[in-house]
Amino acid sequence: MPEPAKKPVSAFAKKPKTQEAEEGSCVVFEAETEKSEAKVKWQCNSKDIASSNKYAITAAGNKHSLTIKDITMEDANVYAVIAGGSKVKFELRVASKPEVPAEAPAGEPGKADQAPVPPPAASTQGETSAPTPDAHPAEGKTSSLLYVYFLYEGENITFVAKVNADSLLKKPSVKWFKGKWMDLASKCGKHLQLKETYDRNTKVYTFEMQIVAAKPNFAGGYRCEVSSKDKFDSCNFDLAVHEARAPEGLDIRAAFRRTSIKPAHMNTDPDVDVWDILSHAPPSEFEKIAFQYGITDLRGMLKRLKKMKKEEKKSEAFLKKLDPAYQVLKGHKIKLGVEVANEDVEVKWLKNGQEIQKSGRYIFECVGNMRYLTINHCSLADDAAYTCVIGEEKCTTELFVKEPPVTIVKNLEDQMVMKGERVELECEVSEEGANVKWEKDGVELTRDESLKYRFKKDGCKHVLIINEATKEDGGHYKVKTNGGESVAELLVQEKELEIYQSIADLTVKAKDQAVFKCEVSDENVKGTWYKNGVEVKPNARTNISHIGRIHKLTIDEVKPEDEGDYTFVPDGYAFNLSAKLNFLEVKIDFVPRQDPPKIHLDCMGRTSDSTIIVVAGNKLRLDVPITGDPSPTVIWTKGEKVKEIGLLDCEEWLFREQPLGNYAI
Repeated sequence: MPEPAKKPVSAFAKKPKTQEAEEGSCVVFEAETEKSEAKVKWQCNSKDIASSNKYAITAAGNKHSLTIKDITMEDANVYAVIAGGSKVKFELRVASKPEVPAEAPAGEPGKADQAPVPPPAASTQGETSAPTPDAHPAEGKTSSLLYVYFLYEGENITFVAKVNADSLLKKPSVKWFKGKWMDLASKCGKHLQLKETYDRNTKVYTFEMQIVAAKPNFAGGYRCEVSSKDKFDSCNFDLAVHEARAPEGLDIRAAFRRTSIKPAHMNTDPDVDVWDILSHAPPSEFEKIAFQYGITDLRGMLKRLKKMKKEEKKSEAFLKKLDPAYQVLKGHKIKLGVEVANEDVEVKWLKNGQEIQKSGRYIFECVGNMRYLTINHCSLADDAAYTCVIGEEKCTTELFVKEPPVTIVKNLEDQMVMKGERVELECEVSEEGANVKWEKDGVELTRDESLKYRFKKDGCKHVLIINEATKEDGGHYKVKTNGGESVAELLVQEKELEIYQSIADLTVKAKDQAVFKCEVSDENVKGTWYKNGVEVKPNARTNISHIGRIHKLTIDEVKPEDEGDYTFVPDGYAFNLSAKLNFLEVKIDFVPRQDPPKIHLDCMGRTSDSTIIVVAGNKLRLDVPITGDPSPTVIWTKGEKVKEIGLLDCEEWLFREQPLGNYAI
């Protein structure tokens, strides 16, 4: 029996993709259909496009193309190609013509900010190699040093924490964190593995965190915490992930890096100070500002902002202190500087209270009275509080590492589903854990509507789930990040219910069972049974069942009053299935048993010719049994005299007469 189609197959074997072109140039969008005879039409902003001086539309077999000539800024729109029930949307992004080279100096700050991050210098390669499990173990003791580990993309690294359990009453609990609050126990999988062992001889617990095939987004600050009853310790460390090494100095990835995607809402203003915006904004705007500028740790940032408002006392050691806050783009470098009163004094630099050791990324400089800390290739792990210490005096600043705008790597796709089916609108963004917003027809979908919509995050993938689509769910859905957006259309159609087996007329006898049965294409469709227009309710003799696609009405021990017209009406559909129940009545005519009258004459003195001889003077009593059904009427005669009497009254009649003579009965 055929199954109903769950989801229509796309009519396109090859779909057109979003392109970027310069003003005045020409661009070609190509599509291939599954069938060569399919009819294709092109649209711009939902309006049909016809061949003209501006547009050239060609079709050759199953290959179709749209050519847009002499592109202008007005041509930057959303286009679509339609074949049958399939619709694919794509965009044309128009870039203005480049300026004359003399007007765009190479040293322009805006351009420098967009340059790709260079690979680590050769002099620091010894420090960037991935350590072995025993290379830099965190021994469970808090250190004043901040460990920084370097490795290249795709390499593995293992961090080891060893805890001496000699003085512990119970097994210690160890947690691994990334950033401030992300517990890595919930992130175990292909790229992250946690392991623990115990050596009974040395009474040492060994806890390992292994990162397999590191990705760029694995970079950041990590923390290992160990606790046992009233004892607690922790250790912080940073991980920096550089781009994979290219053979012979050739950066293959940079050569093929996509540069044509232009985010829709990228904020490229380098002068925007997020710290300043937050400090002057009302609390109700904090979340909106965090989404717009890519702040992933708003809670921690606000705490740090609150601390900054405290006024510091004047210092004798510092002539010029650090500014309250700095911000830098991820991947760029920043230089923090203070001016000291004593030219020969030594300073210490701390990050979140831990001393920073000189490395390829952290550079200390001393120029006269100026002391500088330079941080290269800033990552999210560098987003922290920095302190410059001279003896007992210190000055502190906050560094905010601003993430690049999150772009949409894989756009939403239009979908057409049947009513009641599950819908999953999926997109992929450029960063794991990025915040996105979903909208339907311009209205934001919030967590308050979680009974209707479910939001799912899986790495870079974001999914909007609608469990049972209704006609009202049709419309335009949009996903937004702080660096782009994507729109898709959802069409919800009514299901056409197919009847695989209809109910049939029945003729049954008394005490038999009657079963009406039908089968429809959708197992989720419910229905109602009616008898002569009145809804049938289950009772001791009537049973209603719905198993999968089959609906049954069973009537036990059929009676004459069960006869009638029965109807099944599927819920939500304007048709019904009808059948008649005929009661077969068996008529039995009762014929009573009839026995013919019979005289049983048997008495003493009787002769063969039915003559009874008695002695004169004696009494004669005739007991004549007579049988018959129904009871016969008895007639006695003596000679020609007739008397109709019952059997018990004959004696009185006989002896009122002369006893001698001929009698008959």
